[in-house]
Amino acid sequence: MHLFRLHLAGVGLGNLADGIVAGAVPLLAITLTRDPLLVGLVSTAMWLPWLLGALLVGVVVDRTDRARLRRLALAARTCVLGAGVGVALADVLTIWVLLALCLAYAVTEVFSDLAASAMIPQLVPREDLPRANARVMGTERLMQEFVGQPIGGALVMLGAGWVFGSSAAVVVLVVLLLGRLRRPEGFVAPRRSSVDSSVAEEAATVRQDLAEGLRLVLRHPVVRPFTISAALTNFANTAYFSVFVLWAVGPGSAVGLEPWQFPLLVAVLSAGAIAGSLVPSRWLLRVGEVRVMIGCWFVNSALLLVPVLVPAWWAIGPVLVVIGATNMVGNVIGASIRQRVVPAQLLGRTGGATRTLVFGTMAVAGPVGGLVARELGLPVLFVGATVMALLVTAWVATRVDQDVVDRAEAALAEQETTPVR
Repeated sequence: MHLFRLHLAGVGLGNLADGIVAGAVPLLAITLTRDPLLVGLVSTAMWLPWLLGALLVGVVVDRTDRARLRRLALAARTCVLGAGVGVALADVLTIWVLLALCLAYAVTEVFSDLAASAMIPQLVPREDLPRANARVMGTERLMQEFVGQPIGGALVMLGAGWVFGSSAAVVVLVVLLLGRLRRPEGFVAPRRSSVDSSVAEEAATVRQDLAEGLRLVLRHPVVRPFTISAALTNFANTAYFSVFVLWAVGPGSAVGLEPWQFPLLVAVLSAGAIAGSLVPSRWLLRVGEVRVMIGCWFVNSALLLVPVLVPAWWAIGPVLVVIGATNMVGNVIGASIRQRVVPAQLLGRTGGATRTLVFGTMAVAGPVGGLVARELGLPVLFVGATVMALLVTAWVATRVDQDVVDRAEAALAEQETTPVR
């Protein structure tokens, strides 16, 4: 558990830095432009590397020491943030420069996040995966949205240089901390033993690894519907929230928040997520984890209508608490199921393939949301996104139940106990 605690501390500090950037970037963007399309491109810049590179990075994660790869990615992130400080001090920050910085930052995030996620089954026993995932996801939300984003919003008042410089300092601390995350065998993905394993490993090509990861995602009875539903739901949510700042902030907005208040509203969402991460896993098992997950997704999607119907902070705040809690519970269950039904040696590749599809749709969602908002108005976008999320949740509920998950887990257990010849 000592190694897991080090990992968790790194996750916490890393997401503090992410939160500072995430809280500041939308506010920096609207000081540079009020065009919904350009504001929507900020989210595109943050998600595009997942579309273009996550699949290949997943192969790298499965072929290298995951802890070392994560440290290198975070070291590269400090360079990106340092460039942001230089741009701010030179007073040449434009919306296009900001987009370039977001894009470079996101490239480092692909490597770091895929490596960190794939490491969890190497740090805790299988039976502790739900609790470990809950702690990781709860820490992510706590540090990124509850702590980091309000700090980022406040730092905007001081200037962009403070935003990038503060985040860079935190990332340096993470790199130093993760230098202690070591064990004799390292964190290379485990391989199934075989008489011809060395020959097979030498013969394996990157293309074969890519195909193997994609094949599992596209054919697996659990991973496939989870991936499709996540891709479409995240498209709807990203289109919604990529321009939500225009609905909430400024004298011409529906809610009328001041810029410094917006990260506080997001922190309320995080408070709900933290509460959701504390739900004991035995309660979920007692009720039925798939049933709880689908129910959380329905509630989460339906509540997106509230900011449209009642555009006031006192109504939006409590709703965001529930959205955060249901989102966290659903994500913890989904991640734990995936880690139980996917072979350990394929977690990097399947994670890369899944996130290519899921985060790739999010890269497209930003400009789509911006265009719809520009042409038809923000309320039309928000209602359309809500309806889409509800329909997708209804579809996945017809494809996956607890019996499907149990059969997939039993099939993997049988496969792992069958010797390879």
